[in-house]
Amino acid sequence: MALETRLEIKLSQKLVLTPQLQQAIKLLQLPQLELTQALNQELTENPFLEDQQEDQAVEEPTGGEVTETAPEPEEDSLSPIENLMTFKADDYFEERGSDGRDLGYFTPGTESPASFEQFVSSSPNLYEHLTWQLRLNTSDERLQEIGEAIIGNIDDNGYLNITDEELADICRAPVELVREAVGLVQELDPPGIGARNLRECLLIQIRLLGLEGTLVEKIVENNLGELEKKKYKVIAKQYGATYEDILIAVRIIEELDPKPARNFSSHETNYVFPDVFVEKTDGEYQIILNDEGLPRLRLNNKYKQLLSNKAALTKEEKKFLEEKLQSAMWLIKSLEQRNKTIYKVTKSILNFQREFFDYGLNHLKPLNLRDVAADIEMHESTVSRVTSSKYLACPHGIFSFRFFFSSSLQGSKEGISSTIVKEQIKKIISQENPRKPFSDQKIADFLNQQNITIARRTVAKYREELKIPPNSRRKRLDV
Repeated sequence: MALETRLEIKLSQKLVLTPQLQQAIKLLQLPQLELTQALNQELTENPFLEDQQEDQAVEEPTGGEVTETAPEPEEDSLSPIENLMTFKADDYFEERGSDGRDLGYFTPGTESPASFEQFVSSSPNLYEHLTWQLRLNTSDERLQEIGEAIIGNIDDNGYLNITDEELADICRAPVELVREAVGLVQELDPPGIGARNLRECLLIQIRLLGLEGTLVEKIVENNLGELEKKKYKVIAKQYGATYEDILIAVRIIEELDPKPARNFSSHETNYVFPDVFVEKTDGEYQIILNDEGLPRLRLNNKYKQLLSNKAALTKEEKKFLEEKLQSAMWLIKSLEQRNKTIYKVTKSILNFQREFFDYGLNHLKPLNLRDVAADIEMHESTVSRVTSSKYLACPHGIFSFRFFFSSSLQGSKEGISSTIVKEQIKKIISQENPRKPFSDQKIADFLNQQNITIARRTVAKYREELKIPPNSRRKRLDV
């Protein structure tokens, strides 16, 4: 077949992601806090948007004697457009600065008011904490320079993830001097800092406790594998010690810190704010969208009137205002559509999981995104965006939307949610004897007695997802 070049017309349909559609998709998947930040940013950038709550914050007299004040003719005689066109920035700052607030600037020759940032306290991070100790422990500038390089390579757990040779190349110093600096850093607080592995971390702490040459040091040096598997009798036989001596040594080792820098972690605590409340009133459930803290957007009438006065605007100004007006209208429309979609998804989940809302966790049913999408006649990807990073509050607690979606484990009667099976596994393990913990097969037997047909491999899989160690590592003989 010969190759040739030709022109042809082809008609096809395809979905194009317009900027408005992209904005709607972005708003749909934002959780409560991020949505608040996004709307506040739009309020700052778009002059056509204003918050209704600001007007509602004005106090109105509730009773008593009302006194009438004469209106100021100068301001009232001007139309909204004239007010906007004659507005001066200097008047704004003069008015706001009269109450003593810090506006971020000061007049030359006057004393600048103290900023609130000067009164905010912050705890020192790991680098500052170690550098401060290093400078107190040595006056050698070269050792301080190498020590700061070492501290800079310590991770969030307190481990040094770089070799002496690499440090020597970075600092352009002899390896012997680098090793001296590493030893100096490892003597700092917190104990165990600067180690390269768990064994070295524990040995540093043992040395600082004055337990060198003891059974504790020998076990850490040679028997971490047996210690992890609770093979205390093997360790006792190796060192000719009694079983009680091994247990005492194990208790001391358990008090050591495997992550010495954990108290200096910079990770902030993230609090969960429910996006939806489901409350039961008179036997029926009500779905309430959480709009606390969200600005209530509306269009600014002054700018709408200004845009209608075409004679007062240049071509560029008119184009700018038209774009901002269209953007504001699309944002308000997208926000309303987002609320309607979240409401529909929540109502569908409520219908599918009605027994859970009535009776609790043990009545949670298997559910997938496809079921909800078919119920509300939307695409599965839309449901996925709605349920991403959002939370629902109900009488049983606060749950992620994804909590209500779980796979089905076929039992003897009907499908059962894998979430319920995991809860049952946690319950069985919590009731076991620490001296004789249940094996995965034993847990599977208990579940089979409850009409939950499950294999040992599935129990092991769910146990690992719950981050529960195997029975050999759960065994405790010191209780």
